[in-house]
Amino acid sequence: MKIQSIKKAESRSMKAKPQKEASPVRVIDLFCGAGGLTLGFTKLVAYPAYSVWANDVNEHAVQTFNANFDNSCVVGDIITILENSRAPIPHADIVIGGPPCQGFSLLNRNRDSDPRKHLWRPFMEVVKRSNAGTFVMENVPQLLGTSEYQQIVKMAGKMGFQVVSAVLCAADYGVPQTRHRAFIVGSKFTDPQCCFPPKKTHYDPQKKQKLLDSSDYIEFPRPWRTVRDAIFDLNPPTGTEIRNIRPPYNLHFGRTPTEVSLRRYKTIPQEGMNRFDLQRLAPELTPACWIRKTKGGTDLFGRLWWDKPSFTIRTEFYKPEKGRTLHPKQHRPITHREAARFQSFPDDFCFCGSKIEIAKQIGNAVPPLLAANVAGAVFTMLAQYQK
Repeated sequence: MKIQSIKKAESRSMKAKPQKEASPVRVIDLFCGAGGLTLGFTKLVAYPAYSVWANDVNEHAVQTFNANFDNSCVVGDIITILENSRAPIPHADIVIGGPPCQGFSLLNRNRDSDPRKHLWRPFMEVVKRSNAGTFVMENVPQLLGTSEYQQIVKMAGKMGFQVVSAVLCAADYGVPQTRHRAFIVGSKFTDPQCCFPPKKTHYDPQKKQKLLDSSDYIEFPRPWRTVRDAIFDLNPPTGTEIRNIRPPYNLHFGRTPTEVSLRRYKTIPQEGMNRFDLQRLAPELTPACWIRKTKGGTDLFGRLWWDKPSFTIRTEFYKPEKGRTLHPKQHRPITHREAARFQSFPDDFCFCGSKIEIAKQIGNAVPPLLAANVAGAVFTMLAQYQK
């Protein structure tokens, strides 16, 4: 899959050209994972920017980041790193990152006491030590309704930042996935509401007439990109392991399903079917726990639609019992390559680690194309400030 460069993107917010004398933007990425945010902020935009420092606690994610961004990432716990008041945090213009979101997720039953809810504090400490004038924090939408969000805004205000936030749907920005993420943007030099959130470049075809007159969209938006758009060109997967061949087929491998799993796949052959269809058509093949769960979970053991975006890609997308990740036609879950494309990673992006570790990196990433649209809005802000 070739991702269209943001240099050619439709968004007005990205058409603003930086002045020739503009210096490259120095970027720090915290809790960076594979680097989806950094990819969007440095390589998919027309504004000059580069990574000066990044951090993650997962060594495999750090290897992936460094394989793609010139070894600017260090492995380690950010809290431990910051305990040293002389820790070499470089000067930066922007700090970006997504503190682990499980503490706020609706899937986390212990979220009220989860210590991961407070990792925004070291994020803001790095903003302070790096003397950055802008920050972009990404998280699950639930964050914006919490007391922690109010604390973030309060702390940012004391540090001299004006703050704006919004929940963005990745599909509205050319990503073939209906993933919703919250973004908090802070600026010391202007009100970020002037440019954020970025105008949407794509629309839901089912709501076309209602939406296209909205000022939230660019002048000529396109329909949402679909599963078909993302993976139609791929042959059926080969083998069950990562292969030492050129992309895209290095990560396009399958699994060896049990006989029962294969029978389940074949029982629900039509696009959009799910566990309820399995229970209706073959109750003897349906796990007892699914039978007992009479409500919710409509995406479990579900097939994707060819002509809709994928559902949210999670870290165990290769397990169809965890979500709607069955191929629209073939009797199998999606592959690592297909998941990476649904996340809008280009095929030449290098992932490091085992297939389980790579799956975590893919599922945890901010879609790079979504990140690029956010970056476009932020860099438009910078361009206006530098005039």
